[in-house]
Amino acid sequence: MTDLMREKLLPGVRVRVTQQIAARHYALTSEIRGTVVEYKQKSTGSWYAHSKNDKLWLDRLLIKKDDGELTTLNLDEFTRITVE
Repeated sequence: MTDLMREKLLPGVRVRVTQQIAARHYALTSEIRGTVVEYKQKSTGSWYAHSKNDKLWLDRLLIKKDDGELTTLNLDEFTRITVE
């Protein structure tokens, strides 16, 4: 994800997030729409040498869907975010 996109992920911004999970001969795609509640990098419980505090850090996006459900998304290189 680019720094420009990170700057756009402010609370209250409406987004469409498309994620893919690669399988052997196909990809599973899901699309989620909602309003950004929070974007941050957060450490996991995994250990990763030579990283900040020796932890693995992931981009996490908390969005509120139209029905009120709160959803936390782990963002990776296959994630596409569109600001609506």
